[in-house]
Amino acid sequence: MLKRTYIGHYWLALIVGLLAMQPLQAATFRVSPTGSDQSLEGPWATISGALTAARRHAESKPHTLMVDAGTYHIDQPIVLTGEDSGLTLRAAEDADVTLYGGSLIADWQKEGDHLYSASLPGVKEGTWDFRTLVVNGRTATRAKYPEQGTLTHLSQFDVRWMSTTGGGWQRKPTQEELTTMIFKPEDIGPDFEVRNAEIRVYHMWDDSLVGVKSMDRAANRLTFSSAAGHPAGAFGVHKYEIFNTREGMTRPGQWMLDRAAGKVVYWPLPGEDMDRIKVLAPRVESIIRLEGTRQLPVKDVTIQGLTLSVTTTPLQAGGFGAGRFDGAVNVTQAQACRLLDLEIVNCGGQGINVRGGGVQIERCHVHHVGACGIRAGGCTIHNNTIDHVGLTYPSAIAVVGGGETVITHNEIHDTPYTAINCGGLNSRIEANHIYQAMQVLHDGGGIYCFAGKNMVLRGNLIHDIDDTGGYGSSAYYLDERSEDCVVEGNLSYGVARPSHNHMALKNTIRNNVFVYDGDMRLTFPRCTQFLVERNVIVAAGAIQIDNVDELTLKQNVLFSGKGVVTGVHLKDYSAAGRGPLETNETNTMANPKLLEYKSGRVRFGPDSCVTQLGIPMMDVSNAGRLSRP
Repeated sequence: MLKRTYIGHYWLALIVGLLAMQPLQAATFRVSPTGSDQSLEGPWATISGALTAARRHAESKPHTLMVDAGTYHIDQPIVLTGEDSGLTLRAAEDADVTLYGGSLIADWQKEGDHLYSASLPGVKEGTWDFRTLVVNGRTATRAKYPEQGTLTHLSQFDVRWMSTTGGGWQRKPTQEELTTMIFKPEDIGPDFEVRNAEIRVYHMWDDSLVGVKSMDRAANRLTFSSAAGHPAGAFGVHKYEIFNTREGMTRPGQWMLDRAAGKVVYWPLPGEDMDRIKVLAPRVESIIRLEGTRQLPVKDVTIQGLTLSVTTTPLQAGGFGAGRFDGAVNVTQAQACRLLDLEIVNCGGQGINVRGGGVQIERCHVHHVGACGIRAGGCTIHNNTIDHVGLTYPSAIAVVGGGETVITHNEIHDTPYTAINCGGLNSRIEANHIYQAMQVLHDGGGIYCFAGKNMVLRGNLIHDIDDTGGYGSSAYYLDERSEDCVVEGNLSYGVARPSHNHMALKNTIRNNVFVYDGDMRLTFPRCTQFLVERNVIVAAGAIQIDNVDELTLKQNVLFSGKGVVTGVHLKDYSAAGRGPLETNETNTMANPKLLEYKSGRVRFGPDSCVTQLGIPMMDVSNAGRLSRP
């Protein structure tokens, strides 16, 4: 009897051991609008409920949270940590899944002839504040004064800007200079409500959206509730706008948050029924957060097939590129994670924000967001569409990389500032299609690189970027401390300054085609040791190349419709002489007989000098997204 018992225990232990050696089976936790978070076996009603259940089954990792079709509202972010490594969060097959980071607003009451309002608990008390309102699937327009254009303030800040590398301002701005602005008394009326008002102060390459703490009518001075990024009046810029006041409610489709009265106010568009309207106000800055640490990073997490909408931002200046805000998807310390097939729309801050690298971002559509589209240094950003960014913060950049970032085959358009900004070591920016960038601010471009080392910009197509003044706009821009970079095989048309370079050294610009229907400039202030070779440069007007003493120009074809190709000698930023560039043994001043370029396939006539010089033909027609959303 004892012997049989011993043998039974032996075989039981052996079977348990063999089972333990088998690979663990993945477990799927389903989320459904008809589910319940009290369920033991699912489906669950919320992603957070399913995630809690999945964490109780650690032995069955890796987990999949499968979300059925429907809309899901959250009032707290979904947070994944290093303990959730291996998780997949995805929409069910062919399911339309939307996660809203906010609440539906109802109980609208008529207010005057045109307006409707709804009371919101917490707004008057200051516990609920937001800068984005989504109405029937669109980001509604905030109340703005003046309705068109900007106002002019009287603040002065005449301190010299020494460049970023040179340390910024020659004298550090005081706290008072960063928090005050002198206005013209006729610009702000007697009904101005300090608690509601937000001021956008324009700088050169960024802006500051700040609240108002107080107003001194006698001194015509506003004091901000937080510091601006630069003093009002810096760079000689004196533009500003007022948001979120009754004076700014001038047309249908606008809204404001009346903090003094504790309600949201909306002017419906023609045909909108306030009994049927769908209005969403955000409650969170992020909908999904991956929060790893250096000791326990988030690894091998996939988020796929979801639509994320409705987030907010705090009331503070966003800084350069509006970089201070979180994303609808916000990632910290990740490794081998993936964001795939996401749509991020009508969000107040960044679409996707990654700190620490380690993420593949692919086939996403990020659009109509308040700040940047994608900020993800050290990541792969491939085959995405990013458009209509910077709705609240015009300093926003569509795509921000840095430090071994790969940015390829993205389509980027309708941006108030730069389309792609990248720096650091060994980044690669290839085959992107960029247009209609730089619509508001200055000193940026289609692709803008700061302090880039060994970067490659290749096979990109950039077109139709207007110069709106200030420090100008460019297609390809290598800025301070960019070194050993290569800009090759790119096409630019509809950009007056296709190549701008500043305080950069030892870079190569070759095999590019630049076309413009007016006067064109290629600029290299305070640059050294540039090689500019085998480029085809065609302008209907004059062509001017600045700082020619620091350039090695060879085997280029330059054609000016006016017959004027000028080289300018610079001392710092000032012209120290100029003269015509002439045909020589290496550069050709002749009509290249350009036949086609707007399709991305660049073709020249059969007897073109381009062919005779051996300059390679260009085809960037596959630049941009490889598959449409």
